Amino acid sequence: MGMFDWVRSSYDLGPQLTDVECQTKDIEDGIGGTMTQYWISPDGYLYVIDYSGTHNLEMYEPGDEKYDEEFSWRNFDWVPNGIHGKIRVHPITKYIEIHTSAWGGAWETWPRAKIHFRYGKVQDYEIITHQAP
Repeated sequence: MGMFDWVRSSYDLGPQLTDVECQTKDIEDGIGGTMTQYWISPDGYLYVIDYSGTHNLEMYEPGDEKYDEEFSWRNFDWVPNGIHGKIRVHPITKYIEIHTSAWGGAWETWPRAKIHFRYGKVQDYEIITHQAP
């Protein structure tokens, strides 16, 4: 199964793949996904969304109101620190496949697309919903 990346496309890929949460394992070579979030802009550029440095780790010690004696592994929280994330163009040149992350139908009808990027910009795409993966 492995990990994946999230992709949301504002670029028109048709009604089942535009402005919905999608997944892919094709962006990072050899890894299969790093749980990274990407966005395809309306003009076709692929952006990576970087949240690093936007939260601080808060540890709870015995006596703290939020400390949980029964489940010691719960004694921390990520707290927003006011720093905003950044987006930057991800300049890949390759084909990637995306599919919707929530689908109630059969796998044969799972909405999927193969997208060709060159230097981070969509060159073309193909809907491959009815083709075997």
